[in-house]
Amino acid sequence: MIKYFSSMFTPSKAKSKKELPRVPKGQRVYAVGDVHGRSDLLIALIEAIDEDIRDGEAEGIESEIVLLGDLVDRGPDSANVIELARKWRKLRKVHILCGNHEEMFLNAFEDKDTLRHFLRHGGRETLQSYGMDRKVFTKASLGEIQDMLEEIVPKKHRKFIASFEDMVQIGDYLFVHAGIDPGIPLEEQKQRTLRWIREPFLSYGKSHGLVVVHGHTITDEVVDAGNRIGIDTGAYASGRLTALVLEGKKRRYLVAMEGKKGNISVEGAKLRA
Repeated sequence: MIKYFSSMFTPSKAKSKKELPRVPKGQRVYAVGDVHGRSDLLIALIEAIDEDIRDGEAEGIESEIVLLGDLVDRGPDSANVIELARKWRKLRKVHILCGNHEEMFLNAFEDKDTLRHFLRHGGRETLQSYGMDRKVFTKASLGEIQDMLEEIVPKKHRKFIASFEDMVQIGDYLFVHAGIDPGIPLEEQKQRTLRWIREPFLSYGKSHGLVVVHGHTITDEVVDAGNRIGIDTGAYASGRLTALVLEGKKRRYLVAMEGKKGNISVEGAKLRA
Protein backbone atom coordinates (compact mmCIF):
# COMPACT_ATOMS: atom_id res chain seq x y z
CA MET A 1 0.00 0.00 0.00
CA ILE A 2 1.31 3.45 -0.91
CA LYS A 3 0.69 6.13 1.68
CA TYR A 4 0.54 9.77 0.58
CA PHE A 5 1.60 12.62 2.80
CA SER A 6 2.26 16.32 2.45
CA SER A 7 5.44 17.23 0.60
CA MET A 8 8.67 16.47 2.43
CA PHE A 9 10.64 18.12 -0.35
CA THR A 10 10.79 21.79 -1.31
CA PRO A 11 10.06 22.50 -4.98
CA SER A 12 12.00 25.13 -6.88
CA LYS A 13 10.94 28.77 -7.12
CA ALA A 14 7.45 29.35 -8.46
CA LYS A 15 7.20 29.55 -12.24
CA SER A 16 4.46 30.49 -14.59
CA LYS A 17 2.41 27.67 -16.04
CA LYS A 18 3.89 28.25 -19.49
CA GLU A 19 7.43 27.73 -18.18
CA LEU A 20 6.81 24.51 -16.31
CA PRO A 21 8.58 21.49 -17.83
CA ARG A 22 6.44 18.52 -18.76
CA VAL A 23 6.47 14.99 -20.09
CA PRO A 24 4.26 14.13 -23.08
CA LYS A 25 0.53 13.86 -22.50
CA GLY A 26 -0.60 10.38 -21.49
CA GLN A 27 2.84 9.41 -20.20
CA ARG A 28 4.18 8.86 -16.70
CA VAL A 29 7.88 8.58 -15.93
CA TYR A 30 9.52 7.06 -12.84
CA ALA A 31 13.17 7.94 -12.20
CA VAL A 32 14.87 5.85 -9.50
CA GLY A 33 17.97 7.08 -7.67
CA ASP A 34 21.18 5.18 -6.88
CA VAL A 35 20.35 1.74 -5.43
CA HIS A 36 23.90 0.72 -4.44
CA GLY A 37 23.18 -2.89 -3.55
CA ARG A 38 20.04 -2.29 -1.47
CA SER A 39 17.86 -4.99 -3.02
CA ASP A 40 15.42 -4.80 -0.11
CA LEU A 41 14.61 -1.16 -0.86
CA LEU A 42 14.48 -1.80 -4.61
CA ILE A 43 12.03 -4.69 -4.18
CA ALA A 44 9.71 -2.49 -2.15
CA LEU A 45 9.97 0.34 -4.68
CA ILE A 46 9.37 -1.99 -7.64
CA GLU A 47 6.20 -3.27 -5.98
CA ALA A 48 5.00 0.28 -5.30
CA ILE A 49 5.81 1.47 -8.82
CA ASP A 50 4.11 -1.54 -10.38
CA GLU A 51 1.01 -0.80 -8.30
CA ASP A 52 1.13 2.84 -9.36
CA ILE A 53 1.57 1.83 -13.01
CA ARG A 54 -1.46 -0.45 -12.88
CA ASP A 55 -3.53 2.42 -11.50
CA GLY A 56 -2.32 4.58 -14.39
CA GLU A 57 -3.03 1.90 -16.99
CA ALA A 58 -6.65 1.88 -15.87
CA GLU A 59 -6.72 5.56 -16.91
CA GLY A 60 -4.93 4.95 -20.21
CA ILE A 61 -1.55 6.22 -19.05
CA GLU A 62 1.65 4.68 -20.45
CA SER A 63 4.65 4.48 -18.13
CA GLU A 64 8.42 4.43 -18.51
CA ILE A 65 11.03 3.80 -15.83
CA VAL A 66 14.56 5.17 -15.67
CA LEU A 67 17.09 3.71 -13.25
CA LEU A 68 19.73 6.41 -12.87
CA GLY A 69 22.70 4.08 -12.41
CA ASP A 70 24.98 2.94 -9.58
CA LEU A 71 22.95 -0.18 -8.98
CA VAL A 72 26.07 -1.88 -7.59
CA ASP A 73 28.65 -1.44 -4.80
CA ARG A 74 28.60 -0.38 -1.14
CA GLY A 75 25.34 -2.10 -0.20
CA PRO A 76 25.14 -5.83 0.62
CA ASP A 77 23.23 -7.31 -2.35
CA SER A 78 24.40 -5.92 -5.70
CA ALA A 79 24.11 -9.28 -7.47
CA ASN A 80 20.41 -9.48 -6.67
CA VAL A 81 19.87 -5.82 -7.63
CA ILE A 82 21.27 -6.57 -11.09
CA GLU A 83 19.03 -9.63 -11.39
CA LEU A 84 15.97 -7.67 -10.26
CA ALA A 85 16.68 -4.92 -12.81
CA ARG A 86 17.26 -7.50 -15.54
CA LYS A 87 13.91 -9.18 -14.89
CA TRP A 88 12.08 -5.85 -14.50
CA ARG A 89 13.31 -4.70 -17.91
CA LYS A 90 11.71 -7.78 -19.45
CA LEU A 91 8.34 -6.85 -17.95
CA ARG A 92 8.28 -3.05 -18.23
CA LYS A 93 9.73 -0.29 -20.38
CA VAL A 94 12.84 0.29 -18.29
CA HIS A 95 15.85 2.43 -19.22
CA ILE A 96 18.97 1.81 -17.15
CA LEU A 97 21.79 4.34 -17.08
CA CYS A 98 25.42 3.44 -16.56
CA GLY A 99 26.86 5.00 -13.44
CA ASN A 100 30.50 5.40 -12.52
CA HIS A 101 30.28 2.28 -10.36
CA GLU A 102 29.06 0.14 -13.25
CA GLU A 103 31.90 1.56 -15.32
CA MET A 104 34.43 0.58 -12.65
CA PHE A 105 32.87 -2.86 -12.27
CA LEU A 106 33.13 -3.68 -15.98
CA ASN A 107 36.65 -2.26 -16.36
CA ALA A 108 37.85 -4.13 -13.25
CA PHE A 109 37.75 -7.39 -15.23
CA GLU A 110 40.59 -6.15 -17.44
CA ASP A 111 42.49 -3.45 -15.57
CA LYS A 112 44.14 -3.99 -12.19
CA ASP A 113 44.36 -0.29 -11.36
CA THR A 114 40.61 0.04 -11.93
CA LEU A 115 40.02 -3.11 -9.89
CA ARG A 116 41.97 -1.59 -6.99
CA HIS A 117 39.89 1.60 -7.22
CA PHE A 118 36.67 -0.43 -7.53
CA LEU A 119 37.44 -2.43 -4.37
CA ARG A 120 38.12 0.76 -2.38
CA HIS A 121 34.74 2.22 -3.30
CA GLY A 122 32.33 -0.55 -2.46
CA GLY A 123 33.37 -3.24 -4.93
CA ARG A 124 34.31 -5.64 -2.17
CA GLU A 125 30.67 -5.85 -1.09
CA THR A 126 29.66 -6.42 -4.71
CA LEU A 127 32.04 -9.36 -5.10
CA GLN A 128 30.87 -10.88 -1.84
CA SER A 129 27.26 -10.61 -3.05
CA TYR A 130 28.29 -12.82 -5.99
CA GLY A 131 29.63 -15.41 -3.57
CA MET A 132 33.30 -14.53 -3.22
CA ASP A 133 34.51 -15.93 0.09
CA ARG A 134 35.64 -13.19 2.47
CA LYS A 135 38.66 -15.08 3.78
CA VAL A 136 39.79 -16.07 0.29
CA PHE A 137 39.33 -12.49 -0.90
CA THR A 138 41.47 -11.10 1.94
CA LYS A 139 44.43 -13.31 1.00
CA ALA A 140 44.10 -13.04 -2.78
CA SER A 141 46.24 -10.91 -5.10
CA LEU A 142 44.63 -8.55 -7.61
CA GLY A 143 45.33 -11.04 -10.37
CA GLU A 144 43.67 -13.82 -8.41
CA ILE A 145 40.67 -11.61 -7.72
CA GLN A 146 40.34 -10.92 -11.44
CA ASP A 147 40.37 -14.64 -12.12
CA MET A 148 37.66 -15.16 -9.51
CA LEU A 149 35.63 -12.33 -11.04
CA GLU A 150 35.49 -14.25 -14.32
CA GLU A 151 34.24 -17.31 -12.47
CA ILE A 152 31.61 -15.86 -10.13
CA VAL A 153 29.96 -13.05 -12.15
CA PRO A 154 27.51 -14.51 -14.69
CA LYS A 155 28.24 -13.51 -18.28
CA LYS A 156 24.58 -12.52 -18.65
CA HIS A 157 25.10 -9.93 -15.90
CA ARG A 158 28.19 -8.47 -17.58
CA LYS A 159 26.37 -8.32 -20.91
CA PHE A 160 23.36 -6.73 -19.23
CA ILE A 161 25.44 -4.04 -17.50
CA ALA A 162 27.31 -3.33 -20.74
CA SER A 163 23.95 -2.53 -22.37
CA PHE A 164 23.20 0.38 -20.00
CA GLU A 165 22.61 3.81 -21.55
CA ASP A 166 24.29 7.16 -20.87
CA MET A 167 21.33 9.52 -21.22
CA VAL A 168 17.61 9.47 -21.87
CA GLN A 169 15.42 12.41 -22.87
CA ILE A 170 11.68 12.34 -22.26
CA GLY A 171 9.74 15.54 -22.87
CA ASP A 172 11.44 18.47 -21.17
CA TYR A 173 13.57 16.24 -18.94
CA LEU A 174 17.03 14.78 -19.45
CA PHE A 175 18.02 11.78 -17.34
CA VAL A 176 21.72 11.15 -16.68
CA HIS A 177 23.67 9.50 -13.90
CA ALA A 178 25.91 12.32 -12.67
CA GLY A 179 25.13 15.45 -14.68
CA ILE A 180 26.26 17.33 -17.76
CA ASP A 181 28.93 19.85 -18.67
CA PRO A 182 27.06 23.20 -18.68
CA GLY A 183 26.93 24.98 -22.00
CA ILE A 184 28.04 21.95 -24.04
CA PRO A 185 25.53 20.52 -26.59
CA LEU A 186 24.16 17.11 -25.60
CA GLU A 187 25.69 15.40 -28.62
CA GLU A 188 29.12 16.67 -27.51
CA GLN A 189 28.89 15.59 -23.88
CA LYS A 190 31.68 13.21 -22.89
CA GLN A 191 30.79 9.83 -21.47
CA ARG A 192 33.02 10.38 -18.45
CA THR A 193 31.19 13.66 -17.72
CA LEU A 194 27.78 11.98 -17.77
CA ARG A 195 28.99 9.32 -15.33
CA TRP A 196 31.33 11.25 -13.02
CA ILE A 197 30.80 15.04 -13.01
CA ARG A 198 29.97 17.08 -9.94
CA GLU A 199 31.32 20.58 -10.55
CA PRO A 200 30.68 22.85 -12.33
CA PHE A 201 27.34 21.10 -12.91
CA LEU A 202 26.02 21.18 -9.34
CA SER A 203 26.58 24.89 -8.77
CA TYR A 204 25.53 26.04 -12.24
CA GLY A 205 22.46 28.24 -11.89
CA LYS A 206 21.36 28.87 -15.46
CA SER A 207 19.01 26.83 -17.62
CA HIS A 208 20.28 23.71 -19.40
CA GLY A 209 17.38 23.90 -21.84
CA LEU A 210 16.07 20.68 -20.28
CA VAL A 211 15.64 19.87 -16.59
CA VAL A 212 18.40 17.41 -15.72
CA VAL A 213 17.38 14.54 -13.42
CA HIS A 214 20.39 12.84 -11.86
CA GLY A 215 21.81 10.77 -9.04
CA HIS A 216 25.51 10.34 -8.13
CA THR A 217 25.72 13.11 -5.52
CA ILE A 218 24.18 12.13 -2.19
CA THR A 219 21.92 14.58 -0.37
CA ASP A 220 19.68 14.11 2.66
CA GLU A 221 16.62 15.09 0.66
CA VAL A 222 15.76 15.60 -2.99
CA VAL A 223 17.35 18.74 -4.41
CA ASP A 224 15.18 20.66 -6.88
CA ALA A 225 17.38 23.49 -8.14
CA GLY A 226 15.07 24.46 -10.99
CA ASN A 227 17.49 23.48 -13.74
CA ARG A 228 18.24 20.09 -12.17
CA ILE A 229 16.72 17.57 -9.74
CA GLY A 230 19.05 15.36 -7.71
CA ILE A 231 17.44 12.24 -6.22
CA ASP A 232 20.33 10.25 -4.74
CA THR A 233 19.31 10.05 -1.09
CA GLY A 234 22.11 7.64 -0.16
CA ALA A 235 20.13 4.40 -0.03
CA TYR A 236 23.03 2.20 1.10
CA ALA A 237 23.66 4.34 4.20
CA SER A 238 20.40 6.19 4.84
CA GLY A 239 17.95 3.38 4.15
CA ARG A 240 15.99 5.69 1.80
CA LEU A 241 15.65 4.97 -1.92
CA THR A 242 13.84 7.73 -3.84
CA ALA A 243 11.91 7.75 -7.10
CA LEU A 244 10.73 10.90 -8.88
CA VAL A 245 7.37 10.52 -10.64
CA LEU A 246 6.62 12.85 -13.56
CA GLU A 247 3.26 13.21 -15.27
CA GLY A 248 2.33 16.19 -17.40
CA LYS A 249 3.58 19.20 -15.42
CA LYS A 250 3.27 17.46 -12.06
CA ARG A 251 5.96 15.93 -9.87
CA ARG A 252 5.69 13.63 -6.91
CA TYR A 253 7.96 11.20 -5.09
CA LEU A 254 7.91 7.61 -3.90
CA VAL A 255 10.38 6.75 -1.15
CA ALA A 256 11.23 3.25 0.06
CA MET A 257 12.26 3.68 3.70
CA GLU A 258 13.85 1.32 6.19
CA GLY A 259 12.25 1.46 9.64
CA LYS A 260 13.95 1.10 13.01
CA LYS A 261 13.14 -2.62 13.11
CA GLY A 262 14.40 -3.19 9.57
CA ASN A 263 10.95 -3.24 7.99
CA ILE A 264 10.53 -1.46 4.65
CA SER A 265 7.66 0.88 3.82
CA VAL A 266 7.00 3.01 0.74
CA GLU A 267 5.55 6.46 1.07
CA GLY A 268 4.89 9.13 -1.54
CA ALA A 269 4.75 12.90 -1.57
CA LYS A 270 2.40 14.63 -3.99
CA LEU A 271 3.67 17.99 -5.18
CA ARG A 272 1.60 20.59 -6.95
CA ALA A 273 2.77 21.69 -10.38
